[in-house]
Amino acid sequence: AGIKPDFLEQLYTFGNVGRDPRNRVVSVTYLGLVNPSYHELAADSDADDAQWFGINSLPELAFDHQTIIDTALKRLRTKIQYQPVGFNLLNEEFAFSELENLYKTIVGQEIDRRNFRKKIMSYGLLNETDNFKKEGSGRPGKMFTFNQKKYKELEEQGFYFELK
Repeated sequence: AGIKPDFLEQLYTFGNVGRDPRNRVVSVTYLGLVNPSYHELAADSDADDAQWFGINSLPELAFDHQTIIDTALKRLRTKIQYQPVGFNLLNEEFAFSELENLYKTIVGQEIDRRNFRKKIMSYGLLNETDNFKKEGSGRPGKMFTFNQKKYKELEEQGFYFELK
């Protein structure tokens, strides 16, 4: 699809007999994260078309590809508890609501806004900027950047960020 992921890691090797009725296939899969607003899709030589789909509105998938998607989503939901992979999907400067929406999308459920904000801010992972973003009819929200240095410090101490 002509995409270079912002984050990429090997996910799992799928090789069950019969996963593809045509012949024995072993697939080494990767978990990649991209911000779709930064990428233009282009069908490659093995596809007629390429499209973005929301995780909850995927078309019917061939073979065991839904299992692959489910495995990747499970890994991602676990991974965001100890590694800030989601920050790769945000602009360098972002509104807190964008971070909150990203986490809600990844975990697949609503999160308590006040507790989420309090917990994120308590770790010192965000740097507040002097910029504001106007959203809706409310007052403009502060913009933030990710504090990579602080994250590295927390990571060395055994950082674990659990959402409840």
